[in-house]
Amino acid sequence: MANYVGVAMENSIITLKRQGWSNRRIALQLSINRKTVDAYVKRHLRVENGPNPLSGSIIENGPNPLSGSIIENGPNPPAGNSGPPSLCQSYQSRIKEMLELELSVKRIYQDLSSEYGFSGSYDSVKRFIRRQQSSHIYPVRRLEKFPGEEAQIDFGSGAPVLGEDGVRRKTWVFRIVLSYSRKAYSEAVYHQDTENFIRVLENSFRYFGGVALTCVPDNLKAAVTKPDFYDPEIVPKLREFCAYYDTVMMPAKPYRPDHKGKVESSVKYVKSNALKGRVFSSLAEQNNFLLDWERQVADQRIHGTTKEQVKSRFAYERTFLQPLPDTLFPCFEEGIRKVHRDGHVEIAGAYYSAPWEFCRREVWVRFDLRTVRIFDNNMKQVAIHARVEKGRFCTDGQHIPAAKIAAIEKGPDYLMRKIAKVGPNTEAWARTMLKNRPIEGLRVLHGLYSMTGKYPSAELESGCMDALHMEQFRLRELRSMIGRKTHQPEFVFMTEHPLIRPINAYQNIVADVINNYYNEGQQ
Repeated sequence: MANYVGVAMENSIITLKRQGWSNRRIALQLSINRKTVDAYVKRHLRVENGPNPLSGSIIENGPNPLSGSIIENGPNPPAGNSGPPSLCQSYQSRIKEMLELELSVKRIYQDLSSEYGFSGSYDSVKRFIRRQQSSHIYPVRRLEKFPGEEAQIDFGSGAPVLGEDGVRRKTWVFRIVLSYSRKAYSEAVYHQDTENFIRVLENSFRYFGGVALTCVPDNLKAAVTKPDFYDPEIVPKLREFCAYYDTVMMPAKPYRPDHKGKVESSVKYVKSNALKGRVFSSLAEQNNFLLDWERQVADQRIHGTTKEQVKSRFAYERTFLQPLPDTLFPCFEEGIRKVHRDGHVEIAGAYYSAPWEFCRREVWVRFDLRTVRIFDNNMKQVAIHARVEKGRFCTDGQHIPAAKIAAIEKGPDYLMRKIAKVGPNTEAWARTMLKNRPIEGLRVLHGLYSMTGKYPSAELESGCMDALHMEQFRLRELRSMIGRKTHQPEFVFMTEHPLIRPINAYQNIVADVINNYYNEGQQ
């Protein structure tokens, strides 16, 4: 599609063409696209059934064809594209409605084919929409902002840094512009990462002495994780930074640099006026030069749009900026970590527990020199710890599931409360045992507690009473005492049996033996 030029440029094109210039030469001379020259030449100089006006001859009995009026004895040049009408013509109203909904060309073609039985090709729809859009050229709207309302942000290529080692390093220039006064701040960095972005953004706030209500960057990865004009996802650390300074990050629409045109032109101004052709020996040298250039050049100029000096206009806007907090934004690091099988995440060589339901899942961690905070995917804090030394574990007891907490971990008081329910003898034996065996006694208590599920309470009471009297405080002796009472057999003697004589018979036999013995002795 050819670009549109003004009337003066159009007259220049036609005049040079009449003088015999080629389209390429006209484009080079006037610094415009050659396709634009071709379009205007065809538009004004095409005449059917008549002599070629480009040869320089005069058409008799008719006005100059270059004026665009009707030529006598010849038809007027056709205004529009030649060829058969488009298949999309009958769907023009529906296509217009779809364009107002900001549907893509692909979506419009799909809907026309599936819902209206359109038989044309995708390219025909694309050509038709292009012609429709070219016939409606709307003026560009300028959106001016109130003082302190908006700041636009962008990066551009900076001047190279040539160090003492002879290595030439590329730099990037961060540029922020207050939309009302055009007051700007520039700082060169080596990398466009989140840490550098937050640092230079904070430096600009301190340089201005206040903060604008909104900041408009493009969708760089240091600021936006998922671009979306209606609801973009801002990098969590940058979101915390904006909340700290009471401002809002409002990224421009993707692939629409004109949405932040003030800073786009301002970056070009820095590159062409301040840094072009310069080489610095260090990043600090370049940044010091930029500060001086802002004060001595950029602030002193009369801006081409506002027609006011930037410095004086900023003096008025500064009173509308939001006040700065007392301290700088807290320095911390953050990132994604995976919770290990033991329920801990590793941060700088130390280990910190997370709630057990996050085991083997990813969490977001944020840590500084004092604290470690753990967040879920919705950036809701689920744990906080104090920093510990490298190699150490920091475990919150609430993060351990109840099923994984052994009774011995709950301490002697918990076990004593459970054992006291068996009976006074068992409790007395347990307390006396703890006095005699204070170190290993906790394990013995655990063993005694486990016996409550094996023996009845009465047997435990009896066994503990005997062990207490005998001063036996080992579980082995206690088990043996309970075992003897529990498993001792009870014998039942029979009084009658066919093979056994009655007790009276044995008495008679014994009596006879004694009588015989005395009788023999007397003889």
